[in-house]
Amino acid sequence: KSGLDPGGAWHAWGMACLKAGNLTAAREKFNRCLKPPMDLNQLNHGSRLVQDVIQYLESTVKPVLITDDDYFVTLRELEATLRTRSLSLEMMWEGKIQHNSYYQECLFYLHSYSTNLAIISFYMRHDCMREALLHLLNKESPSEVFIEGIFIPSYKSGKLHMLENLLETIDPGLESWGVYLIAACKYLQRKNYYHILYELQQFMKDHVRAAMTCIRFFTHGAKSYTELGGKQMWLLKIKDHLKVYLQEVSRSSGRKKMAFTFRKKMSATDVSRHINTVDLQMEVTKFLHQCESSGTSQMTDSSLPTLFGNNNMKMDVACKVILEGKNIEEGFGIAFRVLQDFQLEATEVYSKVAKQLVKQQKYSKIQQLLKCVNESGVAAKNDGDNIILNCLNEFKNIPAEDLDNLIQDMDSDENKIQAYVMCNKLRSAYLVSVRQEKARAVQLVQHVRQLAESSGDHVVKAICAQWL
Repeated sequence: KSGLDPGGAWHAWGMACLKAGNLTAAREKFNRCLKPPMDLNQLNHGSRLVQDVIQYLESTVKPVLITDDDYFVTLRELEATLRTRSLSLEMMWEGKIQHNSYYQECLFYLHSYSTNLAIISFYMRHDCMREALLHLLNKESPSEVFIEGIFIPSYKSGKLHMLENLLETIDPGLESWGVYLIAACKYLQRKNYYHILYELQQFMKDHVRAAMTCIRFFTHGAKSYTELGGKQMWLLKIKDHLKVYLQEVSRSSGRKKMAFTFRKKMSATDVSRHINTVDLQMEVTKFLHQCESSGTSQMTDSSLPTLFGNNNMKMDVACKVILEGKNIEEGFGIAFRVLQDFQLEATEVYSKVAKQLVKQQKYSKIQQLLKCVNESGVAAKNDGDNIILNCLNEFKNIPAEDLDNLIQDMDSDENKIQAYVMCNKLRSAYLVSVRQEKARAVQLVQHVRQLAESSGDHVVKAICAQWL
Protein backbone atom coordinates (compact mmCIF):
# COMPACT_ATOMS: atom_id res chain seq x y z
CA LYS A 1 0.00 0.00 0.00
CA SER A 2 2.80 2.45 0.84
CA GLY A 3 4.64 1.70 -2.43
CA LEU A 4 7.94 0.80 -0.69
CA ASP A 5 10.43 -1.62 -2.31
CA PRO A 6 9.64 -5.06 -0.84
CA GLY A 7 13.18 -6.37 -1.63
CA GLY A 8 14.53 -5.60 1.83
CA ALA A 9 11.64 -7.41 3.50
CA TRP A 10 12.05 -10.52 1.30
CA HIS A 11 15.80 -10.52 2.03
CA ALA A 12 15.25 -10.27 5.80
CA TRP A 13 12.63 -13.06 5.59
CA GLY A 14 15.02 -15.24 3.56
CA MET A 15 17.82 -14.71 6.11
CA ALA A 16 15.40 -15.66 8.91
CA CYS A 17 14.55 -18.90 7.05
CA LEU A 18 18.28 -19.65 6.60
CA LYS A 19 18.94 -19.14 10.29
CA ALA A 20 16.03 -21.44 11.09
CA GLY A 21 17.64 -24.07 8.85
CA ASN A 22 14.75 -24.04 6.34
CA LEU A 23 16.84 -23.92 3.15
CA THR A 24 13.93 -24.53 0.73
CA ALA A 25 11.84 -21.65 2.09
CA ALA A 26 14.93 -19.40 2.05
CA ARG A 27 15.45 -20.10 -1.67
CA GLU A 28 11.84 -19.12 -2.41
CA LYS A 29 12.10 -15.82 -0.47
CA PHE A 30 15.49 -14.87 -1.98
CA ASN A 31 14.15 -15.61 -5.47
CA ARG A 32 11.88 -12.57 -5.06
CA CYS A 33 14.67 -10.09 -4.22
CA LEU A 34 17.94 -11.39 -5.73
CA LYS A 35 18.78 -10.76 -9.39
CA PRO A 36 21.61 -12.27 -11.47
CA PRO A 37 24.25 -9.71 -12.59
CA MET A 38 24.07 -8.24 -16.11
CA ASP A 39 27.66 -9.28 -16.80
CA LEU A 40 28.84 -12.52 -15.20
CA ASN A 41 32.48 -11.61 -15.89
CA GLN A 42 32.52 -8.32 -13.99
CA LEU A 43 35.37 -8.13 -11.48
CA ASN A 44 33.37 -8.17 -8.26
CA HIS A 45 31.71 -10.70 -5.96
CA GLY A 46 28.09 -9.89 -6.87
CA SER A 47 25.57 -7.79 -4.96
CA ARG A 48 25.91 -7.10 -1.26
CA LEU A 49 22.73 -9.13 -0.59
CA VAL A 50 24.19 -12.28 -2.21
CA GLN A 51 27.46 -11.78 -0.37
CA ASP A 52 25.56 -11.64 2.95
CA VAL A 53 23.86 -14.96 2.16
CA ILE A 54 27.16 -16.67 1.24
CA GLN A 55 28.90 -15.21 4.27
CA TYR A 56 26.20 -16.56 6.59
CA LEU A 57 26.18 -20.02 4.97
CA GLU A 58 29.99 -20.29 5.12
CA SER A 59 30.08 -19.26 8.77
CA THR A 60 27.38 -21.70 9.79
CA VAL A 61 28.38 -25.03 11.27
CA LYS A 62 25.61 -27.45 10.32
CA PRO A 63 24.82 -29.69 13.30
CA VAL A 64 25.19 -33.33 12.23
CA LEU A 65 23.90 -36.31 14.23
CA ILE A 66 26.94 -38.51 14.87
CA THR A 67 26.66 -42.02 16.25
CA ASP A 68 29.43 -43.67 18.24
CA ASP A 69 30.57 -45.58 15.14
CA ASP A 70 30.98 -42.32 13.24
CA TYR A 71 33.37 -41.04 15.88
CA PHE A 72 35.62 -44.09 15.34
CA VAL A 73 35.41 -43.69 11.55
CA THR A 74 36.56 -40.06 11.92
CA LEU A 75 39.46 -41.09 14.17
CA ARG A 76 40.49 -43.84 11.73
CA GLU A 77 40.39 -41.32 8.88
CA LEU A 78 42.52 -38.88 10.88
CA GLU A 79 45.07 -41.60 11.62
CA ALA A 80 45.28 -42.56 7.94
CA THR A 81 45.62 -38.93 6.95
CA LEU A 82 48.53 -38.34 9.32
CA ARG A 83 50.33 -41.29 7.73
CA THR A 84 49.85 -39.97 4.18
CA ARG A 85 50.81 -36.70 2.56
CA SER A 86 48.98 -33.42 3.01
CA LEU A 87 47.57 -33.77 -0.53
CA SER A 88 45.42 -36.66 0.70
CA LEU A 89 44.06 -34.36 3.39
CA GLU A 90 43.02 -31.87 0.74
CA MET A 91 41.34 -34.62 -1.30
CA MET A 92 39.51 -35.98 1.73
CA TRP A 93 38.47 -32.48 2.80
CA GLU A 94 37.24 -31.70 -0.72
CA GLY A 95 35.19 -34.88 -0.74
CA LYS A 96 33.65 -34.09 2.65
CA ILE A 97 32.84 -30.45 1.95
CA GLN A 98 31.30 -31.16 -1.43
CA HIS A 99 28.73 -33.42 0.21
CA ASN A 100 27.91 -30.79 2.82
CA SER A 101 24.43 -29.35 2.21
CA TYR A 102 25.53 -25.82 3.14
CA TYR A 103 28.35 -26.02 0.59
CA GLN A 104 25.83 -27.06 -2.07
CA GLU A 105 23.53 -24.24 -0.96
CA CYS A 106 26.34 -21.69 -1.43
CA LEU A 107 26.91 -22.97 -4.97
CA PHE A 108 23.19 -22.67 -5.73
CA TYR A 109 23.14 -18.97 -4.78
CA LEU A 110 26.47 -18.24 -6.46
CA HIS A 111 25.44 -19.89 -9.76
CA SER A 112 22.01 -18.29 -9.70
CA TYR A 113 22.78 -14.75 -8.58
CA SER A 114 26.53 -14.02 -8.59
CA THR A 115 29.55 -13.53 -10.84
CA ASN A 116 32.12 -16.01 -12.16
CA LEU A 117 34.74 -14.37 -9.96
CA ALA A 118 32.60 -15.01 -6.86
CA ILE A 119 32.13 -18.69 -7.81
CA ILE A 120 35.84 -19.18 -8.52
CA SER A 121 36.84 -17.38 -5.28
CA PHE A 122 34.45 -19.63 -3.34
CA TYR A 123 36.07 -22.76 -4.81
CA MET A 124 39.54 -21.38 -4.01
CA ARG A 125 38.55 -20.59 -0.41
CA HIS A 126 37.52 -24.21 0.04
CA ASP A 127 40.65 -25.70 -1.59
CA CYS A 128 38.78 -26.78 -4.72
CA MET A 129 41.27 -25.34 -7.20
CA ARG A 130 40.47 -27.91 -9.87
CA GLU A 131 36.77 -26.94 -9.83
CA ALA A 132 37.75 -23.25 -10.00
CA LEU A 133 39.90 -23.89 -13.09
CA LEU A 134 37.25 -26.00 -14.83
CA HIS A 135 34.61 -23.33 -14.15
CA LEU A 136 36.93 -20.69 -15.63
CA LEU A 137 37.42 -22.79 -18.79
CA ASN A 138 33.78 -23.76 -19.19
CA LYS A 139 32.56 -20.18 -18.89
CA GLU A 140 35.45 -18.88 -21.08
CA SER A 141 35.98 -16.13 -18.51
CA PRO A 142 38.43 -13.32 -19.37
CA SER A 143 42.01 -13.41 -18.08
CA GLU A 144 41.28 -10.74 -15.41
CA VAL A 145 39.01 -13.27 -13.63
CA PHE A 146 41.86 -15.84 -13.68
CA ILE A 147 44.33 -13.30 -12.26
CA GLU A 148 42.02 -12.04 -9.49
CA GLY A 149 40.31 -15.31 -8.59
CA ILE A 150 42.97 -17.99 -9.06
CA PHE A 151 46.47 -16.74 -9.81
CA ILE A 152 46.93 -14.09 -7.08
CA PRO A 153 45.47 -16.30 -4.30
CA SER A 154 47.69 -19.21 -5.50
CA TYR A 155 51.04 -17.44 -5.38
CA LYS A 156 50.14 -15.53 -2.19
CA SER A 157 49.35 -18.78 -0.38
CA GLY A 158 52.41 -20.58 -1.79
CA LYS A 159 50.34 -22.87 -4.02
CA LEU A 160 51.82 -21.89 -7.38
CA HIS A 161 53.24 -25.39 -7.95
CA MET A 162 49.86 -26.94 -7.18
CA LEU A 163 48.27 -24.58 -9.71
CA GLU A 164 50.89 -25.47 -12.33
CA ASN A 165 50.34 -29.21 -11.74
CA LEU A 166 46.57 -28.83 -12.17
CA LEU A 167 46.91 -26.74 -15.34
CA GLU A 168 49.11 -29.49 -16.80
CA THR A 169 46.77 -32.27 -15.64
CA ILE A 170 43.73 -30.63 -17.26
CA ASP A 171 45.60 -29.78 -20.49
CA PRO A 172 49.12 -31.28 -20.85
CA GLY A 173 49.90 -29.02 -23.84
CA LEU A 174 48.74 -25.92 -21.86
CA GLU A 175 47.18 -24.52 -25.06
CA SER A 176 43.79 -23.83 -23.45
CA TRP A 177 45.59 -21.88 -20.70
CA GLY A 178 47.73 -19.80 -23.09
CA VAL A 179 45.74 -16.55 -22.80
CA TYR A 180 45.61 -16.84 -19.00
CA LEU A 181 49.31 -17.64 -18.63
CA ILE A 182 50.40 -14.71 -20.83
CA ALA A 183 48.11 -12.41 -18.79
CA ALA A 184 49.71 -13.75 -15.58
CA CYS A 185 53.19 -13.00 -16.98
CA LYS A 186 52.16 -9.43 -17.87
CA TYR A 187 50.70 -8.95 -14.39
CA LEU A 188 53.92 -10.18 -12.73
CA GLN A 189 56.01 -7.91 -14.95
CA ARG A 190 53.88 -4.88 -14.02
CA LYS A 191 54.33 -5.76 -10.35
CA ASN A 192 58.10 -6.35 -10.80
CA TYR A 193 57.72 -9.91 -9.44
CA TYR A 194 60.46 -11.21 -11.73
CA HIS A 195 61.37 -14.34 -9.75
CA ILE A 196 57.79 -15.65 -9.87
CA LEU A 197 57.66 -14.59 -13.54
CA TYR A 198 60.79 -16.59 -14.32
CA GLU A 199 59.43 -19.66 -12.53
CA LEU A 200 56.17 -19.39 -14.50
CA GLN A 201 57.98 -18.94 -17.84
CA GLN A 202 60.01 -22.09 -17.16
CA PHE A 203 56.80 -24.00 -16.40
CA MET A 204 55.28 -22.67 -19.67
CA LYS A 205 58.44 -23.80 -21.55
CA ASP A 206 58.50 -20.26 -22.97
CA HIS A 207 62.26 -20.31 -23.40
CA VAL A 208 62.66 -17.06 -25.34
CA ARG A 209 60.81 -15.01 -22.72
CA ALA A 210 62.62 -16.85 -19.92
CA ALA A 211 65.92 -15.84 -21.56
CA MET A 212 64.71 -12.20 -21.64
CA THR A 213 63.93 -12.38 -17.91
CA CYS A 214 67.46 -13.74 -17.28
CA ILE A 215 68.87 -10.70 -19.13
CA ARG A 216 67.05 -8.50 -16.62
CA PHE A 217 68.44 -10.53 -13.69
CA PHE A 218 71.94 -10.05 -15.15
CA THR A 219 71.76 -6.31 -15.82
CA HIS A 220 69.34 -4.93 -13.21
CA GLY A 221 70.79 -2.91 -10.35
CA ALA A 222 74.45 -3.61 -11.20
CA LYS A 223 76.71 -0.60 -10.60
CA SER A 224 80.00 -2.09 -11.78
CA TYR A 225 81.41 -4.87 -13.92
CA THR A 226 82.72 -6.44 -10.70
CA GLU A 227 79.06 -6.95 -9.74
CA LEU A 228 78.24 -8.26 -13.21
CA GLY A 229 81.18 -10.65 -12.86
CA GLY A 230 79.32 -12.26 -9.97
CA LYS A 231 76.12 -12.58 -12.02
CA GLN A 232 77.56 -14.48 -14.97
CA MET A 233 75.47 -17.58 -14.13
CA TRP A 234 72.51 -15.68 -15.67
CA LEU A 235 74.42 -15.46 -18.97
CA LEU A 236 74.81 -19.25 -18.92
CA LYS A 237 71.09 -19.63 -18.23
CA ILE A 238 70.23 -17.35 -21.18
CA LYS A 239 72.34 -19.59 -23.43
CA ASP A 240 70.70 -22.74 -22.03
CA HIS A 241 67.19 -21.42 -22.71
CA LEU A 242 68.05 -20.35 -26.25
CA LYS A 243 69.75 -23.68 -27.03
CA VAL A 244 66.73 -25.65 -25.74
CA TYR A 245 64.48 -23.44 -27.88
CA LEU A 246 66.65 -24.14 -30.96
CA GLN A 247 66.43 -27.90 -30.30
CA GLU A 248 62.63 -27.72 -29.97
CA VAL A 249 62.31 -25.70 -33.20
CA SER A 250 64.51 -28.17 -35.12
CA ARG A 251 62.54 -31.14 -33.71
CA SER A 252 59.15 -29.65 -34.57
CA SER A 253 60.21 -28.49 -38.07
CA GLY A 254 60.48 -32.13 -39.19
CA ARG A 255 56.99 -32.94 -37.92
CA LYS A 256 53.69 -31.20 -38.50
CA LYS A 257 53.86 -27.59 -37.33
CA MET A 258 53.25 -27.42 -33.59
CA ALA A 259 50.69 -24.91 -32.40
CA PHE A 260 52.78 -23.11 -29.79
CA THR A 261 50.48 -20.14 -30.03
CA PHE A 262 51.30 -18.44 -26.74
CA ARG A 263 55.06 -19.11 -26.54
CA LYS A 264 57.27 -16.40 -28.03
CA LYS A 265 58.68 -17.36 -31.42
CA MET A 266 62.01 -16.36 -32.94
CA SER A 267 63.84 -17.38 -36.08
CA ALA A 268 66.79 -19.75 -35.71
CA THR A 269 69.05 -17.03 -37.19
CA ASP A 270 67.98 -14.52 -34.54
CA VAL A 271 68.44 -17.07 -31.74
CA SER A 272 71.97 -17.85 -32.97
CA ARG A 273 72.70 -14.12 -33.11
CA HIS A 274 71.52 -13.72 -29.50
CA ILE A 275 73.71 -16.66 -28.41
CA ASN A 276 76.70 -14.88 -30.02
CA THR A 277 75.75 -11.69 -28.14
CA VAL A 278 75.75 -13.64 -24.86
CA ASP A 279 79.19 -15.13 -25.66
CA LEU A 280 80.57 -11.68 -26.44
CA GLN A 281 78.99 -10.21 -23.27
CA MET A 282 80.70 -12.96 -21.25
CA GLU A 283 84.03 -11.97 -22.77
CA VAL A 284 83.37 -8.26 -22.13
CA THR A 285 82.30 -9.03 -18.53
CA LYS A 286 85.43 -11.08 -17.79
CA PHE A 287 87.70 -8.42 -19.31
CA LEU A 288 86.12 -5.42 -17.55
CA HIS A 289 85.79 -7.33 -14.27
CA GLN A 290 89.53 -8.03 -14.48
CA CYS A 291 90.27 -4.35 -15.26
CA GLU A 292 88.22 -3.19 -12.26
CA SER A 293 89.89 -5.76 -10.00
CA SER A 294 93.41 -4.76 -11.10
CA GLY A 295 92.61 -1.05 -10.70
CA THR A 296 93.22 -0.02 -14.34
CA SER A 297 89.57 1.04 -14.67
CA GLN A 298 89.32 4.80 -15.31
CA MET A 299 85.72 5.51 -16.30
CA THR A 300 83.15 6.36 -13.67
CA ASP A 301 79.94 6.46 -15.67
CA SER A 302 76.69 6.37 -13.71
CA SER A 303 75.06 3.95 -16.17
CA LEU A 304 76.57 0.55 -16.80
CA PRO A 305 76.46 -0.32 -20.50
CA THR A 306 75.94 -3.91 -21.71
CA LEU A 307 75.45 -5.49 -25.13
CA PHE A 308 71.76 -6.09 -24.33
CA GLY A 309 70.93 -2.39 -24.80
CA ASN A 310 70.42 -0.33 -27.97
CA ASN A 311 73.19 0.56 -30.45
CA ASN A 312 74.27 3.63 -28.45
CA MET A 313 74.77 1.45 -25.39
CA LYS A 314 76.72 -1.12 -27.43
CA MET A 315 78.97 1.71 -28.65
CA ASP A 316 79.49 2.71 -25.00
CA VAL A 317 80.58 -0.89 -24.27
CA ALA A 318 83.14 -0.73 -27.11
CA CYS A 319 84.48 2.60 -25.78
CA LYS A 320 84.66 1.26 -22.23
CA VAL A 321 86.57 -1.86 -23.32
CA ILE A 322 89.17 0.18 -25.29
CA LEU A 323 89.66 2.72 -22.50
CA GLU A 324 89.84 0.43 -19.49
CA GLY A 325 92.68 -1.88 -20.49
CA LYS A 326 96.30 -1.40 -19.41
CA ASN A 327 96.86 -0.04 -22.91
CA ILE A 328 94.74 0.54 -26.01
CA GLU A 329 95.81 -2.71 -27.70
CA GLU A 330 94.60 -4.87 -24.78
CA GLY A 331 90.88 -4.15 -25.23
CA PHE A 332 90.88 -3.18 -28.91
CA GLY A 333 90.33 -6.75 -30.19
CA ILE A 334 87.14 -7.27 -28.14
CA ALA A 335 85.86 -3.78 -29.01
CA PHE A 336 86.55 -4.41 -32.70
CA ARG A 337 84.44 -7.61 -32.57
CA VAL A 338 81.60 -5.68 -30.91
CA LEU A 339 81.74 -3.10 -33.72
CA GLN A 340 81.81 -5.82 -36.40
CA ASP A 341 79.11 -8.07 -34.89
CA PHE A 342 76.60 -5.26 -34.44
CA GLN A 343 77.70 -3.26 -37.54
CA LEU A 344 78.23 -0.12 -35.47
CA GLU A 345 79.67 3.18 -36.69
CA ALA A 346 83.37 2.51 -35.94
CA THR A 347 84.68 6.07 -36.57
CA GLU A 348 82.13 7.48 -34.13
CA VAL A 349 83.31 5.05 -31.42
CA TYR A 350 87.01 5.76 -32.07
CA SER A 351 86.33 9.51 -31.96
CA LYS A 352 84.54 9.15 -28.60
CA VAL A 353 87.52 7.18 -27.26
CA ALA A 354 89.99 9.79 -28.56
CA LYS A 355 88.01 12.65 -26.94
CA GLN A 356 88.00 10.74 -23.65
CA LEU A 357 91.78 10.30 -23.91
CA VAL A 358 92.22 14.06 -24.52
CA LYS A 359 90.16 14.75 -21.38
CA GLN A 360 92.45 12.36 -19.48
CA GLN A 361 95.49 14.07 -21.16
CA LYS A 362 96.74 10.69 -22.45
CA TYR A 363 97.88 11.97 -25.83
CA SER A 364 100.29 9.07 -26.52
CA LYS A 365 97.35 6.64 -26.21
CA ILE A 366 95.61 8.46 -29.07
CA GLN A 367 98.60 7.52 -31.24
CA GLN A 368 98.23 3.90 -30.04
CA LEU A 369 94.55 4.06 -31.00
CA LEU A 370 95.34 5.38 -34.50
CA LYS A 371 97.88 2.56 -34.95
CA CYS A 372 95.25 -0.06 -33.96
CA VAL A 373 92.64 1.51 -36.26
CA ASN A 374 95.03 1.51 -39.23
CA GLU A 375 96.09 -2.10 -38.55
CA SER A 376 92.48 -3.33 -38.17
CA GLY A 377 92.30 -3.82 -41.94
CA VAL A 378 88.86 -2.28 -42.41
CA ALA A 379 89.64 1.41 -41.77
CA ALA A 380 88.89 3.81 -44.62
CA LYS A 381 91.70 6.04 -45.91
CA ASN A 382 90.84 9.13 -43.83
CA ASP A 383 89.49 7.42 -40.67
CA GLY A 384 92.58 8.24 -38.58
CA ASP A 385 92.62 11.87 -39.78
CA ASN A 386 88.90 12.26 -39.01
CA ILE A 387 89.40 10.95 -35.47
CA ILE A 388 92.04 13.67 -34.83
CA LEU A 389 89.93 16.40 -36.51
CA ASN A 390 86.94 15.45 -34.33
CA CYS A 391 89.17 15.81 -31.25
CA LEU A 392 90.55 19.19 -32.29
CA ASN A 393 87.03 20.41 -32.95
CA GLU A 394 86.22 20.08 -29.25
CA PHE A 395 89.59 20.67 -27.55
CA LYS A 396 91.64 23.77 -28.38
CA ASN A 397 93.92 23.62 -25.34
CA ILE A 398 96.08 20.57 -26.15
CA PRO A 399 99.75 21.29 -25.27
CA ALA A 400 101.74 22.48 -28.33
CA GLU A 401 104.13 19.53 -28.51
CA ASP A 402 101.36 16.90 -28.22
CA LEU A 403 99.24 18.82 -30.72
CA ASP A 404 102.10 18.86 -33.25
CA ASN A 405 102.68 15.13 -32.73
CA LEU A 406 99.00 14.39 -33.38
CA ILE A 407 98.82 16.54 -36.51
CA GLN A 408 102.10 15.09 -37.83
CA ASP A 409 100.52 11.61 -37.55
CA MET A 410 97.81 12.60 -40.03
CA ASP A 411 98.04 11.08 -43.53
CA SER A 412 96.60 13.80 -45.75
CA ASP A 413 98.29 17.22 -46.12
CA GLU A 414 94.87 18.76 -46.75
CA ASN A 415 93.71 17.44 -43.37
CA LYS A 416 96.90 18.69 -41.69
CA ILE A 417 96.27 22.19 -43.06
CA GLN A 418 92.64 22.00 -41.82
CA ALA A 419 93.90 20.91 -38.38
CA TYR A 420 96.47 23.73 -38.16
CA VAL A 421 93.82 26.27 -39.22
CA MET A 422 91.41 24.93 -36.56
CA CYS A 423 94.12 25.44 -33.92
CA ASN A 424 95.08 28.88 -35.23
CA LYS A 425 98.58 27.67 -36.20
CA LEU A 426 98.59 29.65 -39.45
CA ARG A 427 102.38 29.57 -39.96
CA SER A 428 102.35 25.75 -39.85
CA ALA A 429 99.35 25.72 -42.22
CA TYR A 430 101.34 27.96 -44.63
CA LEU A 431 104.41 25.67 -44.50
CA VAL A 432 102.33 22.60 -45.45
CA SER A 433 100.38 24.57 -48.11
CA VAL A 434 103.47 25.62 -50.08
CA ARG A 435 104.54 21.97 -50.45
CA GLN A 436 101.46 21.16 -52.55
CA GLU A 437 101.13 21.09 -56.35
CA LYS A 438 101.42 24.68 -57.69
CA ALA A 439 97.80 25.51 -58.56
CA ARG A 440 96.47 23.96 -55.32
CA ALA A 441 99.25 25.63 -53.28
CA VAL A 442 98.16 29.07 -54.59
CA GLN A 443 94.54 28.44 -53.47
CA LEU A 444 95.64 27.22 -50.03
CA VAL A 445 98.10 30.08 -49.40
CA GLN A 446 95.45 32.63 -50.46
CA HIS A 447 93.07 31.08 -47.93
CA VAL A 448 95.72 31.20 -45.16
CA ARG A 449 96.48 34.88 -46.05
CA GLN A 450 92.76 35.78 -45.70
CA LEU A 451 92.62 34.06 -42.29
CA ALA A 452 95.80 35.84 -41.16
CA GLU A 453 94.34 39.17 -42.26
CA SER A 454 91.05 38.64 -40.42
CA SER A 455 92.85 37.46 -37.26
CA GLY A 456 95.41 40.30 -37.37
CA ASP A 457 98.48 38.05 -37.86
CA HIS A 458 100.56 40.46 -39.97
CA VAL A 459 103.69 38.28 -40.03
CA VAL A 460 101.95 35.27 -41.66
CA LYS A 461 99.98 37.64 -43.95
CA ALA A 462 103.29 39.16 -45.20
CA ILE A 463 104.91 35.73 -45.75
CA CYS A 464 101.87 34.57 -47.75
CA ALA A 465 101.84 37.76 -49.85
CA GLN A 466 105.56 37.47 -50.61
CA TRP A 467 105.19 33.79 -51.72
CA LEU A 468 102.18 34.61 -53.89
